[in-house]
Amino acid sequence: MNLSQHFIDRPRLAMVIAVVMAIAGALALFQIPIAQFPQITPPEVQVTASYPGANASVLEESVGAPIEDQVNGVEDMLYMSSSSTNNGTYSLTVTFAVGTDPALAQVNVQNRVALATPRLPASVTQTGVSVRARSSSMLMGVAVYSPKGTHDEIFISNFAANNIRDAIARVAGVGEAGVFGPSYSMRVWMNPDRMQALGITAADLTSAIQAQNAQASAGQLGSPPAASGQQLQLTIMAQGRLATEEDFSNIVVRTNTDGAIVRLRDVARVELGAQSYDTTSTFNGQPSATVVVYQSSDANALAVSRAVLSELDRLSRQFPQDVAYAVVFDTTAFITETIKEIGITLAITFALVVAVTYLFLQDWRATVIPTLTIPVSLIGGFAVLYLLGYSANTITLFAVILAISLVVDDAIIVARTYSA
Repeated sequence: MNLSQHFIDRPRLAMVIAVVMAIAGALALFQIPIAQFPQITPPEVQVTASYPGANASVLEESVGAPIEDQVNGVEDMLYMSSSSTNNGTYSLTVTFAVGTDPALAQVNVQNRVALATPRLPASVTQTGVSVRARSSSMLMGVAVYSPKGTHDEIFISNFAANNIRDAIARVAGVGEAGVFGPSYSMRVWMNPDRMQALGITAADLTSAIQAQNAQASAGQLGSPPAASGQQLQLTIMAQGRLATEEDFSNIVVRTNTDGAIVRLRDVARVELGAQSYDTTSTFNGQPSATVVVYQSSDANALAVSRAVLSELDRLSRQFPQDVAYAVVFDTTAFITETIKEIGITLAITFALVVAVTYLFLQDWRATVIPTLTIPVSLIGGFAVLYLLGYSANTITLFAVILAISLVVDDAIIVARTYSA
């Protein structure tokens, strides 16, 4: 007796198994990860550092060499690649074996970088060395722009960084959110002719800015031990870090013996501008900034995409005048269209099975059997995918579409056998 005949002779057993498969598959549909492609990309950890004023050669020798000497050979590492630019930015990408826990890999790299920190220049350690587990694929890209062009790129980028990026990063399932665009920074444009005439160097300006743009505790008045009869204790509130262009312009660079004071505005022009002018971004010809979203490795892409869009819709109600957003990149669009195609194919399959089976068998009871086997088989297949650790992606969904034709053929054969 073959397996098919076994279930034909025991219809109640077949019904119980079909119900269990349908329930298990329905539960798996709400739990299975959804992505554009399978998780076959090895995890990566990125180390970034900044050395203002250094060129690529200096970065490689003073920053890249100490960090790479320590990071090389970290647990489960496959290879690493680094880049040094002439604008003082260093980046190291460490690639790990497939299946490595990204959080554990980040901790291991962080520990290795900490060993190299004492050998780095002081300005690099002051700005900090960043170690992040980076997702290799982007989930979404959102352009924040000014439709009428009333806001410049710096304003839009700064608004996106302060008001949109942090809110998106808090959405469940989002691994990382970033902004492609310049941010505000106090720019000091030096006048070399004036500096040469006064005998002032760039190092003098740097030292003056660092010394006078600092937060210090000024102490208290009347704190113990105090004189007899002291009744008040006051905290001295001194000016801390500078905030405006005027504050920076008034920085004292040098005081001459005759009492003359050289301020920063005498040898340089101070303005609130962009931190970097290396990149620019536009959307439909208007100034813009791009917010990029990366999902967590175990998150449901469709759920994350919908949550991000819902959060953007909520945030857009508080946008300033002439600021809008548009989704320019969304990997879940492919998954959504694939799911729609599966629904259309399933509907066509139902119609064909019902029509063909009833046309040749002329029996409604025999027609109902293959009609019910199709959804049970397909939904039960998702339970198997979930147990095997697979995700619902374009490849597995394409396999489901191909399997529908096999299910139709088998269902007709089973119905023919049952009617016989």
